[in-house]
Amino acid sequence: MMKRGGQDRIVLVTCARRAEAREIARAVVGEHLAACVNIVLSPVESFYTWKGKLEKAREYLLLMKTTAKRLAELEREVKRLHSYDVPEFIALPIVAGSREYLSWLHEGSNRGR
Repeated sequence: MMKRGGQDRIVLVTCARRAEAREIARAVVGEHLAACVNIVLSPVESFYTWKGKLEKAREYLLLMKTTAKRLAELEREVKRLHSYDVPEFIALPIVAGSREYLSWLHEGSNRGR
């Protein structure tokens, strides 16, 4: 049975190094800021402008599953651990999902609160 997501989010973060991606994933899940973090192990190729210059980089993409209530704390922790001056932090709403999974997501993101 599908359930509307409403307050559930997927957060996109990219990192220059796989080790940094793993460090961030362990920290945010360990602190229950996200219920789950997937790391895309094949680097993505990113093109962007930084300080007026076209840049190209190989990065690792993190997909973080959390709740809207945890976004501000999650963003602070990602920024604290991240090596970039301006790390990517984009939150997308989850519009629907399985009732069981979304319940698990809420439990995992709100323990210790």
